[in-house]
Amino acid sequence: METIIGIRCKDCVVVAADRVNAFSIIMVKNDMNKIFQLNDNLVMAINGEPGDAVQFAEYISKNIQLYKMRHGYDLSPLASTTYVQRNLANYLRSRTPYHVNLMMAGYDTLTDKPHLSYMDYLATTVEVPFGAHGYGSSFVMGLLDRIYKPDCTGDEAVCKVDKNGVAHLDDININPDKIFNPELRQQQRSNVAQPMIH
Repeated sequence: METIIGIRCKDCVVVAADRVNAFSIIMVKNDMNKIFQLNDNLVMAINGEPGDAVQFAEYISKNIQLYKMRHGYDLSPLASTTYVQRNLANYLRSRTPYHVNLMMAGYDTLTDKPHLSYMDYLATTVEVPFGAHGYGSSFVMGLLDRIYKPDCTGDEAVCKVDKNGVAHLDDININPDKIFNPELRQQQRSNVAQPMIH
């Protein structure tokens, strides 16, 4: 089920995504990475048309890295989100729009606050405490609405995601010591990422 999930905590943001690349009812690939690390404190979880998702994510990733090389510092999560929104909106008005939905998750070191933004394929963006995209979002949003607490820690959020079904799939084992690199078994369909604070 092509789904990405984001939960903002008091000191971090937890992002989870499946790893399935499907075309209609056919699973084309089961090890697709949908979470891209843009800098030390920022990740982008993306889903949509497979070619569009990978190409747009790599384009954004390389341009954010180019900005850091030119100016000597990283964009803040809010500035990065605005940059992504502007690019997605510009491509929407071109002959080659990207049909992708994404979540920008990061930690702003200047304000010392976590950041989670929800963005759809029309470049509509809103900062949210939690969110989900994809087929599973209909189920996940109700669940997150019930279990979300603004003052939870990253470990508690990972445990809530684990307790409520994501890690109960046969193919994932979440190791709290390796948040960026969970140990995956079998088909490797899911992964969890948490932007680092420092």
